[in-house]
Amino acid sequence: MKVYPISLLGHKDHGKSTLIGSLLMQTGAATQARIQEAEQYSKKLHKDFEPAFILDSFAEERTGEMTIDTTRAEITYKGLAFALIDVPGHEELIKNMISGASYGEIAILLVSAKGGEGIQPQTKRHLYIARMLGIDTLIVAVNKMDLIDYDQEKFEEIRHDLSSFIEKIGFERSKVHFVPISAYKGENLVKTCKSLDWYGEGTLLDVIYRSVKKEEKAVGGPLRIVAQGSIVSAGKSMVVGRVINGSIKKGERVCFLPSKIAAVVSDIVVNGKKVGRAFSGDNVALAFKNKINGETRGSVIYSGENKPSLKDSINARIFLAGKLGKDLKIKFNGIDVGCKGIKILRKIDPTTGDSSSAKNIKPLDAAEAEVTLIKNIPTEDYNITRELGRFVFYSGNKFLGIGIIER
Repeated sequence: MKVYPISLLGHKDHGKSTLIGSLLMQTGAATQARIQEAEQYSKKLHKDFEPAFILDSFAEERTGEMTIDTTRAEITYKGLAFALIDVPGHEELIKNMISGASYGEIAILLVSAKGGEGIQPQTKRHLYIARMLGIDTLIVAVNKMDLIDYDQEKFEEIRHDLSSFIEKIGFERSKVHFVPISAYKGENLVKTCKSLDWYGEGTLLDVIYRSVKKEEKAVGGPLRIVAQGSIVSAGKSMVVGRVINGSIKKGERVCFLPSKIAAVVSDIVVNGKKVGRAFSGDNVALAFKNKINGETRGSVIYSGENKPSLKDSINARIFLAGKLGKDLKIKFNGIDVGCKGIKILRKIDPTTGDSSSAKNIKPLDAAEAEVTLIKNIPTEDYNITRELGRFVFYSGNKFLGIGIIER
């Protein structure tokens, strides 16, 4: 069964861990022993039962009421499996948030409706990063509705205030959904709630289910395979990689970039079995009629005239999680590529989406930039092929941020 990854975003204390804990209980994914452990820990801290304790792994998280690291929990609903990825909401843990959110195909943003909380700068920063990571389907769970007496006007106010920013940073209106919930009480998660009978679009899991079904894509488009290296199997040298777009068949003539080597496929192996054709999402091992010389890791395999571009200078939108330093490099398609420099073209405020001509950027800023590399790499606009249009960059071994390639 395919598992659909879903990233949970939002400001600290807006209820991400509590939501996952409640979903684990309501879908039967939490064992009775885990629930009892959470109950006992709640009593130890002189608290009412806290569903978040089912999820939080560390004692510091339980006492400090803050998720420190990324946590993953799986649930099933109507025959589909979802991996809920809880990422840190605190500003100082933005690097952990980027790492966790990068696995998601859909995002749930938690926004507290409680007075004094609501939409925060970190709420918008998480949204901006999610869009940069390629997430295009968003579910905004307006939480803590029980603390405002299930007030529809407050829900609509949050929807109105956030919608313009969401569209400004690139989300399509048709792929954004708002759902009122109470994560703590477990209301409108799996079952409808009478206090929210003014909301007629279903429960949170109903909305997730419908969104995932719409996201399922038909196989098609030009062939793209990211090569991960070479192996020897049954005396044959084979190139291993992942089909990220299109399909490949036995006897097909393909080309490698950046080497520009052409080859004809003689065998395709998927899950240890020879097949005549492999499709998008398959991990493959490929044998060729001619020898493939040189390093293949990081290469892109394509066929036909529609091919990626080879560039040593790319236009990108970047987000900084650390301070730019020396010895810059980007990690792209599993390989490290040296970076001569990053020229800032325009600075972007990720909490408003506004840009300016300022050239100085600091951690938690975004920017339009020109990134110059020490060699050519095969790339595409991230809106065309997501996997060939995004990267992370480092200084030494220190993670600095993320980037997406734009024409």
